[in-house]
Amino acid sequence: MPDLKATDLRPFVPAKDFALCKRFYAALGWETFDVGPGLALVRLADEQHFYIQDYYVKAFAENSMLHVTVDDAQAWYAHVASVLDGGAFPEARVQPPARQDYGAIVVFVHDPSGVLLHLCQWIPNR
Repeated sequence: MPDLKATDLRPFVPAKDFALCKRFYAALGWETFDVGPGLALVRLADEQHFYIQDYYVKAFAENSMLHVTVDDAQAWYAHVASVLDGGAFPEARVQPPARQDYGAIVVFVHDPSGVLLHLCQWIPNR
């Protein structure tokens, strides 16, 4: 039987304003590369990527979510809040870290298109 191992998952997220979304993700500290017309790759870390596409449907954007595991939810909250403080991304918003029933502390970030990021810090088993 052939080796059917999957090695990477790269979801596509919509962008209401493609250039603004690329700047937003770059401001968060993630590398953003144009890879084709209306398509940019966002690199969070080795083998951790997603695409921003120059395509927007409001209902799709507002129902899109990306779960990103982080080491320190509070530090990410402070970082995202500082990025948003300058007013360069008026439609983006961030919520303070909140403990979730499934065993994580999560910072919810809405990007400029309404895509919801879950910046999730897992709580060690008690």
